[in-house]
Amino acid sequence: MTRPATGDEPNHSGLEAKIAGTITPQLSYLGYELVRVLVLGRERPTVQVMADRADGSLINVEDCERITRAISAVLDVEDPLPGAWTLEVSSAGIDRPLTRVKDWNRFAGHQARVEMLMPVDGRRRFTGIVLGADEAQARLRLDDGTDVALPFADMRRAKLLLTDALMAATAPARPGLDMDDDSTRPDTAGPHLAN
Repeated sequence: MTRPATGDEPNHSGLEAKIAGTITPQLSYLGYELVRVLVLGRERPTVQVMADRADGSLINVEDCERITRAISAVLDVEDPLPGAWTLEVSSAGIDRPLTRVKDWNRFAGHQARVEMLMPVDGRRRFTGIVLGADEAQARLRLDDGTDVALPFADMRRAKLLLTDALMAATAPARPGLDMDDDSTRPDTAGPHLAN
């Protein structure tokens, strides 16, 4: 079983929970939030860390480099993995995993796919519109219009689905571009040539 998520913490268990507990203070100190830790492989495992900026702005390559240096040092000292391992740090991306209560509430209205460890209403896989979450469960509206409550303690994975609406909602603002002013729209700006 996984430990229940809180508003600011992702839902992890086992070795991933240990690593998350080890690196989260350093990430917080640097102004970042942990989205997810995954450990993949056995012979030379890869530790994948996804992070967000605490202020909600987009993470960039320099942020990933800064995080890598900081948590590499912490993991080298704490040594949660025996032997050699590889560290990968990235942003959560647009079609990000939903690992925290706040993610579920932030992305309400967007489509997500969820896989459960234990069946809910006789099924383990769900796709629908995110309705939000509280400390115990996330809520989805399914295609047939029914709402389902999915306990975090039984959730295996959840992620947003890449849609035009999600891309528009997460696109960075373009300075100097006023979408209410037709003269600044990319499709109408500049001279037009008649055919």
